[in-house]
Amino acid sequence: MAKTRSSKPETGERPAPQRDEAATALDLPRGELSEANLAYLAKCDEKIGFVPNVLAAYGHDDAKLSAFAGLYNDLMLAPSGLSKLEREMIAVAVSSQNRCFYCLAAHGAAVRQLSGDPVLGEKLVMNYRAAELSGRHRAMLDFAVLLTDAPDTVEEDDRIVLREAGFSDRDIWDIAAVASFFNMSNRMASAVDMRPNDEYHSQGR
Repeated sequence: MAKTRSSKPETGERPAPQRDEAATALDLPRGELSEANLAYLAKCDEKIGFVPNVLAAYGHDDAKLSAFAGLYNDLMLAPSGLSKLEREMIAVAVSSQNRCFYCLAAHGAAVRQLSGDPVLGEKLVMNYRAAELSGRHRAMLDFAVLLTDAPDTVEEDDRIVLREAGFSDRDIWDIAAVASFFNMSNRMASAVDMRPNDEYHSQGR
């Protein structure tokens, strides 16, 4: 039988946890972190003025924080044929399909800041098809969204479209890797009700 949801809490149901300052709805206190991870969190705080809640959330386990941060930094910040803005655009388009509140707030802010265009950031959050995109960027986001919504339908013709838009095969790998990473991140964020830092909402506007 299909599971149904009730709009009203059942008798005796535990009330929703307060999340005034909590990164997620789970009660997971910070674990014992390595010096490297403590330094990484301190660097985030120094550079952007706060520790992103996604890092606070993964901070319940040192190994998980290291794995998440290492992959994120490699995909989003390491040298690539994709610009940092393009990678953030992929993050937002994928997160829009998945309706991920955390990632739309955080990476929507990144698009606004990197592009200097708050309207572009808002359009990508709402519906990337409404944005005035170059052929390169439309092909890139079309592929990322196809990989999100119907991964089993991806075929060579879809890769050919990317090559014709100017992407190398290494670029195609990177588009797919960023899209795949954010599909995972979106699902984790939704599963634990991850909440974005308030600072994201005002950035780049």
